[in-house]
Amino acid sequence: MKNAIETYDLTKVYNNNFTAVNSLNLEIPNKSIFGMLGPNGAGKTTTIKMLTCLIQPTSGSATVGGYDVRKNPDEVRNLLGMVPQQVSLYKDLTIIENSQMCADYYGVPRDERDDRIEDLMELVDIKYAKDKLISQLSGGQKQKASLVASLVHRPDILFLDEPTIGLDPTTKRTLWDLITELNDNGHTIILCSHDMHEVDMLCDNVGIINTGNLVAYDTPQGLKDSLLESNKSQLSDTLAEISSQDKVSKSTKTDLENINLRKMSVLLKNQNDEIIDVIKKSSHVKSIEIAHNGRLNLRIDAFDELAVQDVLKDIISSGGIVKSIYTEEPSLEDVFIKATSEVDENARA
Repeated sequence: MKNAIETYDLTKVYNNNFTAVNSLNLEIPNKSIFGMLGPNGAGKTTTIKMLTCLIQPTSGSATVGGYDVRKNPDEVRNLLGMVPQQVSLYKDLTIIENSQMCADYYGVPRDERDDRIEDLMELVDIKYAKDKLISQLSGGQKQKASLVASLVHRPDILFLDEPTIGLDPTTKRTLWDLITELNDNGHTIILCSHDMHEVDMLCDNVGIINTGNLVAYDTPQGLKDSLLESNKSQLSDTLAEISSQDKVSKSTKTDLENINLRKMSVLLKNQNDEIIDVIKKSSHVKSIEIAHNGRLNLRIDAFDELAVQDVLKDIISSGGIVKSIYTEEPSLEDVFIKATSEVDENARA
């Protein structure tokens, strides 16, 4: 099976004639981690509800694990695990009692049930708290308990809705490692998150939904590369348009040209005036600033693939010893803002 999930013109129109999802065509490869992004009211929740058979589509179709969500809802549900943003376990039951209840619901054989639960609690490192009530757990422990309950029937496809929101950095990294491990073990992961770093780091592919439409789909790096090319094209068109306008001030043209630049920051072990003069003379460097901590903050051509390499060559050839270097690239957050910037407020849920 090539794709875990496929949708064909999937549409949901509510009784008030509001279109929450509009002809959505989406492919999520099997055994991948897919990031589903979108602003509040974009249609993500409605899409997930249709894919998990909680609501019926108005038109179009969707298959999950090869099963049609309309014709085979029971088969679809058996393939799925769901970890919601708000943990929905019974607060007056323990971790192991909640997990046993979920196992019984999905028909896990009794002679396998407890062993599965023990293995999962070890996997997520929550076995030490197995007899604690859900109400007694911290936020991170509740998320781990929710994962155990969601995985006990060994679902092929796991939906995670903001799984690390509100967690401390250590617990967050633990869950990131767990998500990667689950994927390595063959699970398809659908990750809904507003943490762009999390999505960028974990996901193989990302889809951005806005006002019910899929407005962007690619790998995280592909989306960032597309934004860079889009910015380059827009800048070129804008500069060409204003170049013949006498009334446009020089400062306005300079501001537009600065969009063409990105930051390159370098820390040298042996910084001196000779090295700085060499950097200033580089055709790639448009400006240079020496920060209070000694870092050299340069502005270079964002679209010149050789700019960073040539600047480093100049520094090294002049005797400079580089201690650290970084450049600012377009981020997934930049892509998200760009893709969702043109919004009809009347189209929001």
